[in-house]
Amino acid sequence: MTPYNEREVLKLLQEESTQRKGFELIVAQYSEQLYWQIRRMVLSHEDANDLLQNTFIKAWTNIDYFRAEAKLSTWLYRIALNECLTFLNRQRATTTVAIDDPEAAIVQKLESDPYYSGDQVQMLLQKALLTLPEKQRMVFNLKYYQEMKYEEMSEIFGTSVGALKASYHHAVKKIEKFLEEVD
Repeated sequence: MTPYNEREVLKLLQEESTQRKGFELIVAQYSEQLYWQIRRMVLSHEDANDLLQNTFIKAWTNIDYFRAEAKLSTWLYRIALNECLTFLNRQRATTTVAIDDPEAAIVQKLESDPYYSGDQVQMLLQKALLTLPEKQRMVFNLKYYQEMKYEEMSEIFGTSVGALKASYHHAVKKIEKFLEEVD
């Protein structure tokens, strides 16, 4: 199998006869990393699979509008993060939980997920992440798990590198505080 070459994929996307092949290469290249980014936001395997599928459907539907000013991965992450935000907002609007503990339903969903294979430490980290505002959680996930550079995140979020560094720093401090309080 030849290594993924974004320039060649972009050429395939420009021709109607090779567009499907180019998109198949994109799906093969980015499915796993997008799945895990989405999964860290919504926690449920089924929801993550649905959102990943929605992400690729939106990407395919709008592939003609991709202008290659950013990397394909940046564009896909932006679509995926928007899908996550829409899903989480819709879920929050339809879920009735105690006002003082809105994360309880999400934690309960994670704990009962048959696909979750994390140990107690991972469960604590996930609970800590749930205490973060969504944008901080997204920034933390991209930096910590994906080891994404702030410059690339800046393109995804449309915000400055300094703001992202501050967001990550605040997220780390909140996670540390949460973990200290659990001990």
